[in-house]
Amino acid sequence: MPLLIGLMSGTSLDGIDAALIACGEPGPDGTQEAPRLLATHEVAMPPSLRATLLELCHADAVRFADLARAEDAFCRLQARAVSELLVASNTPASAVAAIGSHGQTIEHAPLGHHDKDASAPYTLQLDNPSLLAELTGCPVVADFRRRDLAAGGQAAPLAPAFHAALFRHPRDWQLVLNLGGFANLTLLPPATCTAEVIGFDTGPANVLLDAWHQRHRGTPVDMNGAWAAGGRIIEPLLTRLLADPFFSAPPPKSTGREAFHLPWLEAQLTGNESPQDVQATLAELTAASVSSGIAQAMAHYQAPPPSRLLPCGGGARNADLLERLARRLPQTEIGIIDQDGWSADWLEAGAFAWLAWRRLAGLPGNLPAVTGAAGPRVLGGIYSH
Repeated sequence: MPLLIGLMSGTSLDGIDAALIACGEPGPDGTQEAPRLLATHEVAMPPSLRATLLELCHADAVRFADLARAEDAFCRLQARAVSELLVASNTPASAVAAIGSHGQTIEHAPLGHHDKDASAPYTLQLDNPSLLAELTGCPVVADFRRRDLAAGGQAAPLAPAFHAALFRHPRDWQLVLNLGGFANLTLLPPATCTAEVIGFDTGPANVLLDAWHQRHRGTPVDMNGAWAAGGRIIEPLLTRLLADPFFSAPPPKSTGREAFHLPWLEAQLTGNESPQDVQATLAELTAASVSSGIAQAMAHYQAPPPSRLLPCGGGARNADLLERLARRLPQTEIGIIDQDGWSADWLEAGAFAWLAWRRLAGLPGNLPAVTGAAGPRVLGGIYSH
């Protein structure tokens, strides 16, 4: 079975996730044996690089030299992650069919900024696949998102096709919920059902929780949601936050730091709130917006409540957040992806390894029902070593 490496650095900017997977050869009908996770490795993001990337994400104007410097440092960190993964798994670079590199999203505006300057739709991931191929000795597949965007899609989320390959159940409706910086869900109809897989972003997951915790507690993560769990939900604030048009907009839809950030939150504060109560309210915002998104997805198909929800991403380890979701989804079991042969922490990196293999095989990587693209498209460009 061909070996692929997937690289992912999400909006949390905490490090580079590298996953080594094995993919089966596609059959004549385009189907594949479910991919297997073989080895993983994480390289922490240096604080200086994380600060630079955060600054680029929120900058009104950026110098090309600053972009180039950050891109070079980011790429070399990716190469280190690959090198250390290969050593740890005793895998020669020559055995790797390709590296799938998502890159670091700096800005994602699939509808452009029509309220500002009527800009064209765009999505920008900081990446240098040519340098990555040179440093690792492996072919690289990168720039996955812009082909879908060119076809009129949102360019996100791209993981639902991978979720369907791994977790579609013969009889039951299931959900995969990625709780990274932002939350996105995948509704998986039973394999015996002709309904299409759908998925979309539901709003912020950890991005506001992390930023608020960093400001008031001095560390970027509220471990297990302990601080939020001790706070009180500020109902009027929650109502104001949920009034943002994104939450009620129909799918397909995707979002990012451009829409949800601390200034967005601060505009809804009176200044008299307890910081811990704000944290609790932000956790409830994630749970409420996910619940609303699930209701949207179910209404789309007039589907029954999903029998199981599989959380992944950093939020899958947040006990407080999962408890809030459980209260809002009483008919749905919240499972553990680790029990299905994959770790919740490595699903996103695995997805881009799998998408790289789809590119090498000349198979589409997007789902038009998810992104809104005009049709299936082969995603990414190939950079030989």
